Amino acid sequence: MTSRNSIAGRINALFAAIDRKDAKGFVEFLTDDAVFRFGSAPAVQGRTAIEQAVSGFFSAIAGCRHELSASWTGPKTFACEGKVTYQRHDGSEITLPFADVFELRGSRICAYRIYIDIAP
Repeated sequence: MTSRNSIAGRINALFAAIDRKDAKGFVEFLTDDAVFRFGSAPAVQGRTAIEQAVSGFFSAIAGCRHELSASWTGPKTFACEGKVTYQRHDGSEITLPFADVFELRGSRICAYRIYIDIAP
């Protein structure tokens, strides 16, 4: 069984890849058949498709940074909440609350759901 500290460390490394806008590094945390859903967007399946979707999102923003405030671990799950600050290409920023749910298979993520309202 993977320990809570080990899972939390991997999730922190995942968020570091996201904050670097590193789509290739991001998908390294996923299983080959992973399913990824961002907000109300349709789910995307498979590392290649997820990398393309995430790369497209990264090109739409100038940068981002995540701050986690709480997390929970189950036998094959990890969930967290926090704030994400997006930097827009015009130099402005917006901070939004989010919650993420991860389903795990071994040390990799097989399902990743992001709950966020990006309307603002």
